This record gives sequence, C-alpha cells and structure tokens, in this order.
Amino acid sequence: VQLVESGGGSVQAGGSLRLSCAVSGRTGSIYVMGWFRRAPGKEREFVAAISWSGGGTYYADSVKGRFTISRDNAKNTLYLQMNSLKPEDTAVYFCAARSGVVLTPSASGYDYWGQGTQVTVSS
Repeated sequence: VQLVESGGGSVQAGGSLRLSCAVSGRTGSIYVMGWFRRAPGKEREFVAAISWSGGGTYYADSVKGRFTISRDNAKNTLYLQMNSLKPEDTAVYFCAARSGVVLTPSASGYDYWGQGTQVTVSS
C-alpha cells in the first residue's frame, strides 16, 4: 500500500485547507485510515480516523468541530478538511492506513504511512 499526501501550505489563522491522501496498491487490505500530525519539537499526535467502508469517524478533542475526515472509495482518496485553523495546528500532517477494523488513535496500530505534508498557520 502506498500513501501520498497533498494539499498542505501556508494560511492565516481562521483560514481553511483541505488535505488529500491518494491510496494505491492493495487497498482491499485497508479497513481504517487516519490523519496524524507532528509539530516542531513535539511527538506525533492523532488527529482523526475513519472506517474505510462504513464511514464511522473518530476525532481528537483538539480538532473536533473544526476538522472533517472523509473518504472517496471510488477515487481511493482520503481527505481532511481543516477549518478555523489556529497557529497551534502548524505541523507536518501524515495519512496512515491499518488493516485492523478498530478506529484507534494509536500510531502503533497503523501499518502504512505517507511522507507527510506541511501545514503552517500564521497568526
């Protein structure tokens, strides 16, 4: 499975960005996909996860109500719509996929990772 993120960039506080993650390879082995982020000097942090087939979602409290995770199965693409962005959302954002069926916030539960895309929010 290969994951390639796109859509990162620079935006002012209060703005919006939409990240995409193109999925290729053995997509039939994927049941859950997620977004994580790593801010400078901090550990990798869970952002959101989604069931690839049923669409169930799970969000970190820090992004709930501002970010929306979605997927387009026909296009094999995962999205993260980010609204009301804050400077503290500045990070490298990674998409990840797992073969298990549980929506887990634990990075160790994911089997495949993208290379990341930078999001910078200025105040």
